[in-house]
Amino acid sequence: MIEQLAETMGIKITILPRIGVGTSDNGASPKSVLLYQLMGRERDGNICPFLDTNGSERSPHGGARCTIYDERPAACKAYPLVSIDPTISTLDSKCSYCVSTKENMVCNLGLSAEIKALNEIMVATRADKGTQLWRYATNVGDPSDGKMLPQGWIKVQAT
Repeated sequence: MIEQLAETMGIKITILPRIGVGTSDNGASPKSVLLYQLMGRERDGNICPFLDTNGSERSPHGGARCTIYDERPAACKAYPLVSIDPTISTLDSKCSYCVSTKENMVCNLGLSAEIKALNEIMVATRADKGTQLWRYATNVGDPSDGKMLPQGWIKVQAT
């Protein structure tokens, strides 16, 4: 669906695998991929290619308008909530519409729809107990996040 939207709009996108489960026959990758990641148009993977950052029209909260808002993926519906692990969700510290205070991150958006979307993602991607989890390292990101991993599949842990 995202690929079709991008093609219709003449937007070049990059979609990478993100989370996998199981172990392939050769043991070097997951048996199946659960989640994919739409890479942003910047080198660090941020700034969604579907955000109209040059237009004058703004979203209800004042940010750049999403050109596919009604058809956006579940991860976009959950944003700026991000899941650190299955038990902890937080606000993305890189979200320019959230404010960092001395105590925590604050977002002036009502987050009930975002919480619902994040829960749906977590339920849909839950792995069976004993399943090997994998994360695809993109070797793209913000250097302030720490050491960048090489591109490719990395075993995370068994559930």
